Formats: sequence, structure tokens, C-alpha cells
Amino acid sequence: MFESLFEALQMSFMQRALAATLAMSLLCPVMGLFLVLRRSSMTGDALSHSSLAGAAAALALGVNPVVGTFVFTAVCGLMIEALRSVFRHYGDLVLTIVQALSVGIALTLITMGLVKGNAESFLFGSILTISQTDLWCIPAAALLWVGFGLSTLTVIAFDEDSARAAGVKTRRWSYAFSLLTASAVAAAIPMVGVLVLSSMIALPAATALQLKVGFKRTLIAAIVISIIDAFLGLIFAYLLDAAPGGVTALASGAVLLLVLICRAAIRRFRHDCAAAAAVKKSTEIV
Repeated sequence: MFESLFEALQMSFMQRALAATLAMSLLCPVMGLFLVLRRSSMTGDALSHSSLAGAAAALALGVNPVVGTFVFTAVCGLMIEALRSVFRHYGDLVLTIVQALSVGIALTLITMGLVKGNAESFLFGSILTISQTDLWCIPAAALLWVGFGLSTLTVIAFDEDSARAAGVKTRRWSYAFSLLTASAVAAAIPMVGVLVLSSMIALPAATALQLKVGFKRTLIAAIVISIIDAFLGLIFAYLLDAAPGGVTALASGAVLLLVLICRAAIRRFRHDCAAAAAVKKSTEIV
């Protein structure tokens, strides 16, 4: 079984899949950590559903689906930021509105038979069938994230009110943040699919936050965890002959569960050690 896996790794499509997996593992946790810190982790899920409508519209118009996905996702990202000012105390309602409209557009176009292609493939993605052009989309999105005001986005993610008091134009940066997220989602959707992308964004960040090691180390840990999740998913997907996206989501959940169990065990061990030390000290006093 593993010999066939080794042989498959010699093929160009598997090598492209590995390269895409590494790039995704660098991009998704960075985006996910910022979304989690802004308490808007579901934004990634809403935008991923928006991307399906963009892909369907692009296929209906005969346009490159990646371009259509980015344009529509960017519009939806800007719409989310605009609606946040209208529904200030109902942030989750904004995401529901955008997601409902996006799914409605996608289903309408598909069921009317206007889509000239297989829009449903974007639901699950296929990292094994990506093209060289698709592969370059992810590093481009990653460079945008890293090079475009990463320090400012960090300040806003931690404390937007303090950033605003310090003179940072948080509103503009929020719109820029939405466009960056849209670029990352548009690049990732053809590879992992609408139904799985949110897990790749949120779960590595959630796992890294359990380590409680500060922002920089948490970011590094999220990237390392994402790489482990993605490569486990790709390997087991090949061995099980299953969709890589779904197996990656399961691997991410398993790693998160393992970290939670280990953290609980360590906390229990420290508690028992402290209790034993307290008992020993009390017996020495007596």
C-alpha cells in the first residue's frame, strides 16, 4: 500500500498536490487566526459559500471560474463589512444574509441550466486535479496577506477600539481585510471545496490557541498544525481512495481532539502533583 503511495508521489499531479497542500497550509491558518481573533471565524464559511455563486456565475458567462469566484467573493466581503454597520449588534445575522443570498444565486443558476460546466465540483474541490495556474494563485494570495499591512491587521485584530484611538483608519483596514480574505478563499476553493474550507481556516487556529504561547508562537504553531493536518489528509485520502478535503477535515478534528485530551491530562497531572505536594507539606508540619 505504502509502496504505491511512494510511486504516486513521483507523478506530476501528486507533486502539484503536495505543493498546493503546503501553500494552503501556510495561507489558511494565517487567515484563520486573524478571523478567530476578530471573533468572525464564520466569515470564512460565509465567503466560501459565496464563492460557489461566483463560480456558477462565471461558468454561466463563460469566464474563468477563479476570476468569477474572486470578484463575487470580494463583493460579498465588502457587503459583510457594510452590513456590520447596519446590524451592529447582530454580527451573525449579517453572515446569514450574505450566505443565504449566495446560495440562492448559485442554486438558481445551476437549476436553470445556465451553468456551462460542473459547478458542483467546487463543493468538494479536487487538489489532485489542480492546474499550474491554480497552483500559483495561492502563493499570490499568501504574499498579499504577508506583505499588505500584516502588523496593522494584527493590532486591529487584537483591539480595534485601541487601534482606532491611536489614529488607525480601522474602517478602511476592515474593508482591506475582507478583500484579502476574499483573495485567499478564491484561491483555495478549487482545491479544497466550499464544504471543507472553513475547517482548514478555523481548526488549526483553534488547536494552536489551546497551547497558550503568545501570538507569534501561536501563529507558527497554527501553520505547523495546518501542515500536519493537510499532509495527513492527503496521504490517508490516497490510501482510502476518498476526497482529500473531507479526510483533511477529519484529520484536523482528530488533531484538535488529541491536543484537548493532552491539555486536560497535563492539567490533571499538575493538579495531582500540587495536591500531593500540599499533603506532604502538611504531614511535615505535623
